[in-house]
Amino acid sequence: MTEAGTFHVVVCESGVELNDYIDDIASFVRLFDPLEKNNLTLLKDQRTAAVFIECHIPASKITNLGTTDVPLDADASAEYRANRDVVADHAAFEQMRNDALEGRRFSNIVAEFVEGEQLPLKIIGGQHRFEAIKEAHDEGIEIEHGVKVYLQLDNEQRLDVQIISNTNISVSKELLDRMYETLAGAELREWCQKCGLLERKQDFADKPGRGNPITVKEARSFICNYYLGKAIPSNEFPVRDTTPQLVESGKRDPKIWKDTKQTNPDLWNDKKLQAAGKSFAELRTAQMKSFLDQKTGKYIGPADFRHKAKNLALLAGWAFVAGCLSDNPTRLKRHYSLPEKGKSKDPLRADLLANGRHSTDPANYRGLGYRSDPKERGRFAELFWLQAENGAGITKGGIELAIQEYEAKQANLRAKAMREKLK
Repeated sequence: MTEAGTFHVVVCESGVELNDYIDDIASFVRLFDPLEKNNLTLLKDQRTAAVFIECHIPASKITNLGTTDVPLDADASAEYRANRDVVADHAAFEQMRNDALEGRRFSNIVAEFVEGEQLPLKIIGGQHRFEAIKEAHDEGIEIEHGVKVYLQLDNEQRLDVQIISNTNISVSKELLDRMYETLAGAELREWCQKCGLLERKQDFADKPGRGNPITVKEARSFICNYYLGKAIPSNEFPVRDTTPQLVESGKRDPKIWKDTKQTNPDLWNDKKLQAAGKSFAELRTAQMKSFLDQKTGKYIGPADFRHKAKNLALLAGWAFVAGCLSDNPTRLKRHYSLPEKGKSKDPLRADLLANGRHSTDPANYRGLGYRSDPKERGRFAELFWLQAENGAGITKGGIELAIQEYEAKQANLRAKAMREKLK
């Protein structure tokens, strides 16, 4: 039998210089003793030039020398992870666990080998299979599993592998956004942490959810709408289209986000933007606290009421108005003082929002604050604009007027567009 440290590369794809990878392969074979060590094939992904081998590794080697705790950028953002969270209570994962205990030989595990690390096998794709294999190995099941092992990935190649691997398990757009933003740098995450929209060292959510941290889409949409609002003179708000926008999710560099960064190169140091972020974080906290029973320490009332500030339309409308009022300190102060309006009721008055509707709304419309379409976003912009006039907080009359103002403004804009066509 061949010693574990010996190997033979039978095929080395054209364009790959074997000498560049020979030391990594030798180390990998010595540590993992793959079944194919005498018949290895060194291949290259033609799109990204990423180099890899495919082999079968014993479960003991995978679990003792592997980890799913993998950063996308080990140098710039080593503490933040690109992998999605393991969903331990999913029926498919339960089946996977049972299969592993019965000796299932898994394949399609994707990893990167990083020589010199204590846990050199970085599991990029297949974290659920990894966990199932680990649990089965703890029960004495030792069997080889198929692993695609990449060598010497750069950040661009690693991102590509992360995306392709996670796409196989229906990755959420939120996770894709987080991966893209991690590779782009730490600025957005650090900005959110500084403002209080994320806790210290907390990362963006990898899937939507009322109780989850803020997502990349929410953070980007907040910043973009602040600057969209800032571009509109406050005296023109009544006659301009003030419908907030949402940043598209699941794309590397969405146009509105790219344009915002290019137009505002100093946005990370914009003190007024930071103040807006902090004020919105305070509003979210005040909304949550207003539903907390101080005696029992438990939340009361409908969950969607206390999480109302997570609504994308509300977030976008609030940020848009904050930007538009950035040079109007009196009205901006009223806008930012909204968290103080929840002394007896929640500051966003979720109960009143739920009753806000227009005669043209469909029968299944649940009230203001449950959707994120342009109409919903435009109505929230009008509502926060009106609230900033007197600082009286969210009221039933204010909600009704905001909805009417939005509908009237849209009708006027449509009429204006028609008149332009007739000229």
